Amino acid sequence: MPCKERSEIEITNKEQRAEPTRRPFYCLSGTIIGLTFIIYIMVTSSEVTMMCTWQDCTIFASCQMVFNFDSSSYGAHKGTFRSQPLDSEPEVKRFELVDGLEQLQRKQICVASRSQQGHRNTVNKMLFDEYGRPFIIVKEQQNGRRKLKGTEATKDHILAAKAVAATLRTSLGPKGMDKIFVGPDGDVTITNDGATILSEMQVEHPIAKLMVQLSKSQDDETGDGTTGVVVFAGALLEQAEALLDKGIHPTRISAGYEQACNVAVEHLKTIRTTTEWSPTSLEPLIHACCTALCSKVVNRLQRQLAEICVKAVLAVADLTRKDVNLDLIKIETKVGGTLEDTQLINGIVIDKDFSHPQMPKIVNDAKMCILTCPFEPPKPKTKHGVHVSTVAAYQKLFEEEQEYFRDMVAKVKASGCNLAICQWGFDDEANHLLLQNNLPAVRWVGGVELELIAIATGGHIVPRFSELTPEKLGRARVVRELSFGTTKDHMLVIEGCANSKAVTIFIRGGNKMMLDEAKRSIHDALCVARNFIRDNTVVYGGGAAEMSCSIAVAEAADRITGVEQYAVRAFSDALDAIPVALAENSGLPPLETVASVKARQVAERCSRLGIDCNGVGTNDMLQQHVTEPFSSKAQQFLLATQVVKMILKIDEVVNLGHDDE
Repeated sequence: MPCKERSEIEITNKEQRAEPTRRPFYCLSGTIIGLTFIIYIMVTSSEVTMMCTWQDCTIFASCQMVFNFDSSSYGAHKGTFRSQPLDSEPEVKRFELVDGLEQLQRKQICVASRSQQGHRNTVNKMLFDEYGRPFIIVKEQQNGRRKLKGTEATKDHILAAKAVAATLRTSLGPKGMDKIFVGPDGDVTITNDGATILSEMQVEHPIAKLMVQLSKSQDDETGDGTTGVVVFAGALLEQAEALLDKGIHPTRISAGYEQACNVAVEHLKTIRTTTEWSPTSLEPLIHACCTALCSKVVNRLQRQLAEICVKAVLAVADLTRKDVNLDLIKIETKVGGTLEDTQLINGIVIDKDFSHPQMPKIVNDAKMCILTCPFEPPKPKTKHGVHVSTVAAYQKLFEEEQEYFRDMVAKVKASGCNLAICQWGFDDEANHLLLQNNLPAVRWVGGVELELIAIATGGHIVPRFSELTPEKLGRARVVRELSFGTTKDHMLVIEGCANSKAVTIFIRGGNKMMLDEAKRSIHDALCVARNFIRDNTVVYGGGAAEMSCSIAVAEAADRITGVEQYAVRAFSDALDAIPVALAENSGLPPLETVASVKARQVAERCSRLGIDCNGVGTNDMLQQHVTEPFSSKAQQFLLATQVVKMILKIDEVVNLGHDDE
């Protein structure tokens, strides 16, 4: 930032003034010399306009510099110099003029500095006037970035975090709005998922990056609630800003928030409900997944997609250990059809087809070998060359290559395999031999897909043909090739696998943007179902849990005698930000709606009452089947409080980079 102080310089004349009788001549010559010096400055400057008169000379540019000289004696002349940029705060520089321009006395010269780049080129360099006398422009201080400290820095950080939270606030709830992002290469993303929105945003502020990491942490831990955790953290910081204005130290605010968070989590444990379910009664899991899907673009099919997600999670879940490995659930998309065509496949879907168009499209009772070695002759790692001079030599070389291919195919057939899946490709000669030997094959299958196929079919990944045995083959009831519409797109479906611990959710949609958003929505629902299996306790949504905790925290604040009471009460007010945002996004009067529901919770002692976002006609979230996993809600409170405490305790930002002058 420009400095606001006034620095002074000395202009020391080594030459004494002439006799008074010759003063008129020196005045005229001094004016001429001054004009020449001004013209010199003008030539070396950029974007400068000059207006000259006999008594003064003025040059205007992006910055005004004013010299005020006072020659009260014939000795050294002292004066002040001030740099005043237009439409900005004053900037101070110091000039030292050695043997410099004695005739510039009793004049007021307004000199506009050159542009910023030109000024940088003259700082600390020796310049000369028309008589060869040197003068130096001395840099007084670095033009570094302004450093914020103390409360000013804390408020700046709060402002950045509030800006991020305000972006996500309108996307909260079933009636939340979507965001569209256009990438530098023209890619378009439409979503209302909090983690996706923040990951697509180009955030530069270090505190704003903390909010992005907060959303990512919530997504990694629970998979849902990424928008609510950021909105809640922004509300906490907004309340903290008001406390800072009252003079409360950030450390005391952090301590109060920690106490309030503990009270809120303990109150959540008292209002949570244990929901019993079984493989034959999946309604509690489906309702939890519907709550996660109701705010997404795919909410019109939330029931169908929720059932698919629950079945997929149960197919790969280990119910004895209450563990779910979501890596065994593959989500595959294909443009075309409608969202209603989305289905769950008890097997693997790979975006490949058979290597030859004349190979059979269906393989029943498939015994497949999973290879990581190519169908081609070995290639030496060193440089080599083969010179063929005769037809007989070429024919011999061709026969040896054919024999090598026949040997590979024979080893595969000898193992009892009727389908070869290869990680690498093979040339047309090998492909023709595979067709002649009635051995369907699939090439260029990725490593991750190979692992899923091996897990699902119970096969082994074989690195060499010599190690191929019947025990290492994978088995499936059927392998079939699917074709879509009038296009040439094909996919392979492996169904009836020996080991059903791998499933695929196959999503169809009209365009890629719809498929991407449906994929993100299904991922959130899968995470909710996984959390439900790990811990079957739930709290009621629609802001009911937040309002109930707000009431409990406000009551706890009355029992605190220290300064932390203000912070605890502020935490209670911040909890209301979630139901207020839900009511506002649903088109309801926010303050009146929240006040009415909280009053009913106190009067009826019912923590199930929330915001009726869908206009069902009742505020009882139990009747609307709006539930959330207890672990996800508690994680929101804990993560948001930790990040807010971290932000409040930062009082200075140190930039380790260096500014070039």
